[in-house]
Amino acid sequence: MAATRDYYEILGVDRGVAEADLKKAYRKLALKYHPDRNEGDDSAAGAFKEAAEAYEVLSDPEKRRVYDQFGRDGLKGRGFASGGHDPRDIFESIFGAGGGGLGDLFEGFFGGGSRSSGPRQGSHLRVSVRIPLSEAATGTTRTITLNRNEHCETCDGSGAKKGTSPETCSSCGGQGRVNRSQGFFVMQTACPDCRGQGQVIRNPCSECRGRGLAPQSREITVRIPRGIQSGSQLRLAGEGEPGERHGPRGDLFCVVDVEEHELFHRDGDDLLCELSVSYPQAALGAELEVPTLDGAAKLKVPAGTQPGKVFRLRGQGMPSVYGHGSGDLLVRLTVDVPRKLSARQKELMEELADLGGEVPPPRRRSFVDKVKDLFD
Repeated sequence: MAATRDYYEILGVDRGVAEADLKKAYRKLALKYHPDRNEGDDSAAGAFKEAAEAYEVLSDPEKRRVYDQFGRDGLKGRGFASGGHDPRDIFESIFGAGGGGLGDLFEGFFGGGSRSSGPRQGSHLRVSVRIPLSEAATGTTRTITLNRNEHCETCDGSGAKKGTSPETCSSCGGQGRVNRSQGFFVMQTACPDCRGQGQVIRNPCSECRGRGLAPQSREITVRIPRGIQSGSQLRLAGEGEPGERHGPRGDLFCVVDVEEHELFHRDGDDLLCELSVSYPQAALGAELEVPTLDGAAKLKVPAGTQPGKVFRLRGQGMPSVYGHGSGDLLVRLTVDVPRKLSARQKELMEELADLGGEVPPPRRRSFVDKVKDLFD
């Protein structure tokens, strides 16, 4: 069955689904279409692989972000080719491998034969950094201190005491898996003696106690691109935990939190702010300076401008994180009504009122309504 449907549709979830509900939906489908429960049913096997592909993409924060924005073509364009996953690995990551669990049933159904007990990729890690809006506009770097596992220096990651080495498991011959007969079926399960490792350590290292890993502190520089949105995740390949038996490292995901600005509110790549003017400036017109992230820009206010009027300054917003220009700055004018008037000011205002120039009450419309008018 070719996986051509939307991944969210395949798993039967909404786009805003939480990670726990996403996993729950996949578990339900994986058990329903498991080949062991649907022997000889090619459509069930196809549905099982289809669900595994959808979960493989949506469970990865970076892949999910790219898929949500650009679909399958976006995944291919960024090196996230979908469909290259192994349904056995995805299933076992959810249900657990070894011990005769459902994950052990895959060898006979997917033509994999004996699975290797070779090196496996390490776990992914996640950190967060907080930056001001001004640095989100220009791009910046952050150096973070990360406590992660490293290969033990005493045993060079082998887990065995110095001067010794791990021994090949005699029960599985180093394969990490053994055959087990159940009626007419022969299934492979994780070797109970080496726990699927393919090797046993008779004399464990005293420093890491046989794990081959020891926690260490590392400093990592994170480069944050200009225009990044709050909540975006940056993937640092190979900066996660090291894999077992010198397997490749996992990745480090850095979640960026952009602080709220005292003047500007961000809406995508656009910035919104309010500018206060006096009644004479609004009535007679004026040329004003408007604050931007780069300094100040000129804004010409026509005579008779009403309170709540929104002006658009092209290209004065946030730069696009994809390098496609910049957003706009939307400036909403408010009229500053003085709390106290001098005798002369009061006299002039009364004279203006007598001439019929009093300010009519503004229509009570929200700023959001004003902005929407710009796009109508």
